[in-house]
Amino acid sequence: MKIAVSELIVRFMERLGVEVIFGMPGAHILPVYDRLVDSKIRSVLAKHEQGAAFMAGGYARASGRIGACITTAGPGATNLVTGIANAYADRQPILIITGETSTYIFGKGGLQESSGEGGAIDQAALFKGITRYHKIVERTDYLGQVLKQAAKILLSADSGPVLLSLPYNVQKEMVEADILDGIAFTAGHAAGHGTGHAARGRPRPADELARLLAASRRPVIVAGHGCIKSGAQAVVAQLSERYGIPVTTSLKAKGVIGEESPLALGCLGVTSDGQAYRYVVDHADLVIFLGAGFNERTSYLWDARLLAGKTVVQVDTDPAQLEKVFTADLAIHGDIHEVLADVVATLEREGAAPKAPDRLPRRETASDTAARPEKFHLIQSFFVRLAERFARDAMIFDDNIIFAQNFFKVSAGNRYFPNSGVSSLGHAIPAAIGARFASSGPTFAILGDGGFQMCCMEIMTAVNYRIPLNVVVINNGTLGLIRKNQFQLYGERFIDCDFVNPDFGLLARSFGIEHRRIAAEADLDDLFAHADLEGAINLIEIMLDKNAFPSYLADR
Repeated sequence: MKIAVSELIVRFMERLGVEVIFGMPGAHILPVYDRLVDSKIRSVLAKHEQGAAFMAGGYARASGRIGACITTAGPGATNLVTGIANAYADRQPILIITGETSTYIFGKGGLQESSGEGGAIDQAALFKGITRYHKIVERTDYLGQVLKQAAKILLSADSGPVLLSLPYNVQKEMVEADILDGIAFTAGHAAGHGTGHAARGRPRPADELARLLAASRRPVIVAGHGCIKSGAQAVVAQLSERYGIPVTTSLKAKGVIGEESPLALGCLGVTSDGQAYRYVVDHADLVIFLGAGFNERTSYLWDARLLAGKTVVQVDTDPAQLEKVFTADLAIHGDIHEVLADVVATLEREGAAPKAPDRLPRRETASDTAARPEKFHLIQSFFVRLAERFARDAMIFDDNIIFAQNFFKVSAGNRYFPNSGVSSLGHAIPAAIGARFASSGPTFAILGDGGFQMCCMEIMTAVNYRIPLNVVVINNGTLGLIRKNQFQLYGERFIDCDFVNPDFGLLARSFGIEHRRIAAEADLDDLFAHADLEGAINLIEIMLDKNAFPSYLADR
């Protein structure tokens, strides 16, 4: 049976398990949109294509499934770039469908043409560096192979964005429906489920790790996002609690173990409070990296003191991460969950004694926070109350990151999504909206007032689709990081960092949503006592002095 390519593409997405697609229609992609009318895939209209890309990314991060977005040709596609670059850096499985002018006018100056012919924008070149696979489908005779390659990448353990650009006339061509029968629509085996790389040639690296753990006095685990990707949170917590091993995390891994645990050291990172750094440097004799890339932020700009004089173990599903920036005494290429389960079984079988962790930093309590008249007291108090009010099932998308990194104790029952990838401003609101199409529960988008003005129009997407959302804006009337750097590094020569904000109360009223202004502790009392933080859309502004800077020193 023959069907139009537009219908085949929709069926392809259905077979991939795509449930929601975010985007904006245009003339060159309307054949596919027309087939979505009869599909079980839900189409969501964003306010800007960048927002659609961030929504697809938020959906993928919250669900672990394929996110999808769709746009027209030309500016529809180019507006996606930042969101797709973010997904590429985070290795998110995102399927992007774009329209294109008809092939018979390639090179003739067609409206919004991006074929690369005759001086037109070259969309393939534009997306080459930020997708795992990109193809302008100019003919149908190789369509099956294109879709097979797209599915293979999207369903692999090492996934990333895939972009298919469909010329208008190709969307209308007829092809055999059974093209899809030759495509595997099941997830591929994750690379590295064995233990293929091990220092010193050990045949069972998990046994070697168990031996190192048993022999160490003060081991410490550095948990990265790979623990979340492999579903290893429970076994990391089991290893930590049963054998008294402190855990510090990368920013993306906050909550791998509940940060209320006495064994939780908090984040390891240049913008953190430094407790984890000091413990690792001063006390640890064995450092175990689990799915942590040891990037610039986590590594304190690759500070050699962190690993000096210590035995270092690294476990990662991705072989490219092993010993990328440091030499490990033991490097294990394997699934983190499986390796740790094997380690725990070995320690139990051999009757290993738990450690008696000492010299752990004192954890701050709520009473400590309430008694401290610091410049960030309101923000700190907000995060303490947020953790107390929502101990589980909350999703927090955070563009600001520095305050949450230090003040927000993420429980094992919550999901914290920092703005990673390329760290683009304007990410939190659309990403949180996308996530709500995958998962319910109290949802917060936290961002500065500069980033807010890059994406605030997407609040209307939440309004249109009745998506409950709490947008928390830190209102200091400045680009805080820029002003801090100009203060610390450029002799207080401030330029292009300060601005005037709109009246957020009037703005909220125009959106038809609730507004709260937090200028004193009593305002927080009222917010958490009376605001509907689960079923409504709220715009919450927290006031901050523009000259209140975090204490860490940037080098640029």
